[in-house]
Amino acid sequence: MLVKNLRGIFMSYHMWINGEHTPGSSGNVIEVHNPATEEIIDTVPAANAADVDRAVEAAQAAFPAWKKLPAGQKAELLHEVAQKLTERTEEFARLLTLEGGKPLIENKDEMGWSAACFRYYAEIGRNSRGRVIPSIEESQLAMVLKEPYGVVAAIVPWNYPILLMAWKVAPALAAGNTVVLKPSEMTPLSTLLFAELLAHLPPDVMNIISGYGKECGEPLVLDPRVRVIAFTGSLATGQRIAQLVAPQMKKLHLELGGKDAFIVAEDADLEVAVPGVAWAALLNAGGVCTSTERVYVQESIAPEFTERITDFAKKLRLGPGLDPEADMGPIIGDQYRAKIETQVEAAKAQGAKVLTGGRRPPKMERGYFYEPTVLTNVNHSMAIMNEETFGPAIPIMTYRTFDEAIALANDSKYGLGANLYTYDPLKAKRFFEEVERQSHP
Repeated sequence: MLVKNLRGIFMSYHMWINGEHTPGSSGNVIEVHNPATEEIIDTVPAANAADVDRAVEAAQAAFPAWKKLPAGQKAELLHEVAQKLTERTEEFARLLTLEGGKPLIENKDEMGWSAACFRYYAEIGRNSRGRVIPSIEESQLAMVLKEPYGVVAAIVPWNYPILLMAWKVAPALAAGNTVVLKPSEMTPLSTLLFAELLAHLPPDVMNIISGYGKECGEPLVLDPRVRVIAFTGSLATGQRIAQLVAPQMKKLHLELGGKDAFIVAEDADLEVAVPGVAWAALLNAGGVCTSTERVYVQESIAPEFTERITDFAKKLRLGPGLDPEADMGPIIGDQYRAKIETQVEAAKAQGAKVLTGGRRPPKMERGYFYEPTVLTNVNHSMAIMNEETFGPAIPIMTYRTFDEAIALANDSKYGLGANLYTYDPLKAKRFFEEVERQSHP
């Protein structure tokens, strides 16, 4: 069901279960806010365990036929999803800007990346099912045949809801699985609207439910009919999911928190490195899984680098994502802004120096805005250097030797990603080989 709200924007208020729009059975709703204005945009259903059961039952019933559907037919169906999204890029990007806060141009990019993902897996599914390996006997034929699992639960966060949905849903469908999708309760509108792009698929193959973690997410991951869980979100929630489903030995795909390091070597071109580091840290107001959250600069270039990146951050313009002049939008919610505020204030109390930012913009009374922040005199005893921030902060430490830089990068309980600026191939080789991707307890 499509409803036109007071702003003249068409939105799907209902969940998508069993090939139909439904308000669910709980009667409860979730208010969705615009983080740039703090106003309520719309409401969506708050699913309960009964709604989850219905969605999983539908996906399970659809699995046998979808599994057997020829790969070429699946590919054409996924290509059609991509085409529909491409044709409605402006509409989806605008809606996602209202509920998520990212500048409109960034959300247009997200739609393009998402469409490309569906196209990519459509062709992977068409061309790859397994492989033939050499046998040890003349009379034998040895094959590896890949089979779908069944029902996949895809749980998606608020920061890139369409792209991270595509990364889970496209490969799952291409492989022959069926899906129950749960978006974040903070950005469900664009995902519920996405059901319109899936209406040409066989009924029940794709189901979308909206709800909170306790009432909706936990019943979904605990349902024994769900064979795979694909989750992107916080470390704490990922740990909770792993604990809940451990007795069932389910297949888990978890992308969790990060505290990504960025090393800037002494030979780096600062014309490239300064804006590169800034955008790696400040894109989507820092709300990116692989956002740069720790910067290590060789001490000989640190003064100039720090001065340049401070000037760069000062010139960035804050504003609602629909404002074409805005370089950076709001943080998604007040609790996320409070987290960076707490980390910055604690760092200052421990001796850190704020060169720019470190506050709410004085002239913006509404919206969850926070100024791009550059800090120095930080160290690894501070939360801003050892806990995920997910906000627009650039904390800078200096180092003397490249050995020290690698040691600093590895000194983290998170192992999601890392970056390096250098023209030195030996440094690049060492970086690839010695920066550790696993997390440290």
